[in-house]
Amino acid sequence: MAASIFAAVPHSPPVAVFKLTADFREDSDSRKVNLGVGAYRTDEGQPWVLPVVKKVEQIIANDNSLNHEYLPILGLPEFRANASRIALGDDSPAIKEKRVGSVQCLGGTGALRIGADFLRRWYNGNNNTATPVYVSTPTWENHNSVFMEAGFKDIRTYHYWDAAKRGLDLQGLLNDMEQAPEFSIFILHACAHNPTGTDPTPEQWKQIAAVMKRRSLFPFFDSAYQGFASGSLDKDAWAVRYFVSEGFELFCAQSFSKNFGLYNERVGNLTVVGKDADNVQRVLSQMEKIVRTTWSNPPSQGARIVATTLASPQLFDEWKGNVKTMADRVLLMRSELRSRLEALGTPGTWNHITEQIGMFSFTGLNPKQVEYMVKEKHIYLMASGRINMCGLTTKNLDYVAKSIHEAVTKIQ
Repeated sequence: MAASIFAAVPHSPPVAVFKLTADFREDSDSRKVNLGVGAYRTDEGQPWVLPVVKKVEQIIANDNSLNHEYLPILGLPEFRANASRIALGDDSPAIKEKRVGSVQCLGGTGALRIGADFLRRWYNGNNNTATPVYVSTPTWENHNSVFMEAGFKDIRTYHYWDAAKRGLDLQGLLNDMEQAPEFSIFILHACAHNPTGTDPTPEQWKQIAAVMKRRSLFPFFDSAYQGFASGSLDKDAWAVRYFVSEGFELFCAQSFSKNFGLYNERVGNLTVVGKDADNVQRVLSQMEKIVRTTWSNPPSQGARIVATTLASPQLFDEWKGNVKTMADRVLLMRSELRSRLEALGTPGTWNHITEQIGMFSFTGLNPKQVEYMVKEKHIYLMASGRINMCGLTTKNLDYVAKSIHEAVTKIQ
């Protein structure tokens, strides 16, 4: 037999967060805790199907008018319209002026990829592989990969996390924007920055927007946690809405994985805000071509769940209550972990645990301390020190806090 034509294909390293989950599952230690997975968990450590989602699934199942015909290439119209509406607000002038368009995508990642593919082809001209794309240091690791795979050759970083003060490096961020070439693309986290959980304040966002406007920089927001971060849809969309009010043309990738618990339905939306309706329609016409050769047209189930919920005032209110339930549990786990670490006298300051927001916290643990947590304590977290606050429960809080205390005390 001749050698396989695939014999030269190297093994790609596993995706870190999924490898961490696989290692956790194989661990037989009764004390094990998974703080790596990027999904909500109840206080019993179980996935949660939102009550409103269960209700809407029944409504859809009982609707005999529905079928499995293809959706339009750009997606379910009522989903797209309502998704953009919650991002930009009910009273958005941009929506009223018809200079907003959207594309239903396969999760937030799909929205990022369709946006990236379009920008590489058509942003500020055409075939823009050399346009600099800036991502924060650190950022969600997929940001780099998505834009590289879309064909961008110049992926750069901008300052974001100040490790010494465990907070935002605003001056470093602004300096990088001042020095970036005009028309550079900046990937911005709309809320609940992943992995640090550290967001700019409204006043800091205003400073960021002022520099970006003066330097003609393009904002591409990634909004993966609207409502989930603070419990308020409006508060979590503040930055995106402010940029729109300042006259920016922008993209906003939206994910409904976290705030609807629809992780495996891959429900995403790409909101496009342009100068006028004509510009937006031409952009959407090109995005339609990109979608046609990528997934042709999107799946309906998750989009119908979201659209049905957002379009009904009663279901919408129920959903906001479900989202607040999740956000409040995360906030409680933050305060409980901080209070335990401070009670133990754990070296360092731990106020950043409660000052950060969203699902993730950047603990400040270094790689050696993380290794100690995983190998000696069977507590699984990312090498960066990022933990998922939803992995904490009233049953494991004491164990996790004592383990962090030991790691920080013993390992430098």
